[in-house]
Amino acid sequence: MFVATKIRIFCYLRSVILSGKELSDRLKAGMAREVATFPSRYGRVPHLAVLLVGDDPASVTYVRNKARASEKIGIRNTTITLPATTSEDELLGRIAALNDDPDVDGILVQLPLPPHIDELKAIKAIAREKDVDGFHPENVAALWRRRTEPEENPQYCVPCTPRGIIRLIKEAGVRIEGRRAVVIGRSNIVGLPISKLLLNENATVTICHSRTVGLGEITREADILVVAIGDPEFIKGDMVKEGAVVIDVGINRRPDGTLCGDVDFKEVAPRASVITPVPGGVGPMTICMLMENTIDCFINRENSKLER
Repeated sequence: MFVATKIRIFCYLRSVILSGKELSDRLKAGMAREVATFPSRYGRVPHLAVLLVGDDPASVTYVRNKARASEKIGIRNTTITLPATTSEDELLGRIAALNDDPDVDGILVQLPLPPHIDELKAIKAIAREKDVDGFHPENVAALWRRRTEPEENPQYCVPCTPRGIIRLIKEAGVRIEGRRAVVIGRSNIVGLPISKLLLNENATVTICHSRTVGLGEITREADILVVAIGDPEFIKGDMVKEGAVVIDVGINRRPDGTLCGDVDFKEVAPRASVITPVPGGVGPMTICMLMENTIDCFINRENSKLER
């Protein structure tokens, strides 16, 4: 199932560990070279605007990392920090202003939002063509009705984490077509979109969740197992098929403060042919794909100007 190609890998007993950090660094370096050509081609660089409401520590960290990635690539980044008491109407007004700003190419509202703000309403307020998260209902619909990848038909954005998972799997030389894929998790952010992207690659996909009966029997049939259930070290060695490709999307904090995924790495790694670590696996790819989505939105908007 596995053939080493462009991404450097590390052996752990009989498994191969995929470094999302290393791949994302290489992809961002390529994006930086591309963006450096934009001022002469388009007269400007892409502009990403991020709205952060409140001071949730994890959200503050994510937003800071997005700003750093933007700076490294050469993308203009504007972070708008609002207090947790910001009203829903005020947030929607800020989004509307960014929609109308011709110099803004991508808009991201950092989730979660304070409980008095309707997240779906905020997501729907973002102009579809500036929705770099891929959460707008029209972008979600486009994902489910089209089979083409963003690179082939970049008129819509795919959610960043699922896009990063597919890129990571492909760069590692793992064949998806014809394989049995099991996705644990049914969220709109990861579980459902990654299931569709795997279907696009001609995998046979089963979606499982917290109420699935006989979960272990199903996961043991998986050639490719994607775990995004939000339960620390939930997947044990006896739940994984020998030689499976295991993609751990979870990021959890143990009582001692250390990070772990939804997969028990020590138990599963000896059985897997390929596995992603936590941290350093899927996580770095999410921000990397956000940068690609921002560039896609920028190019789409610039091309649309030429068509007018």
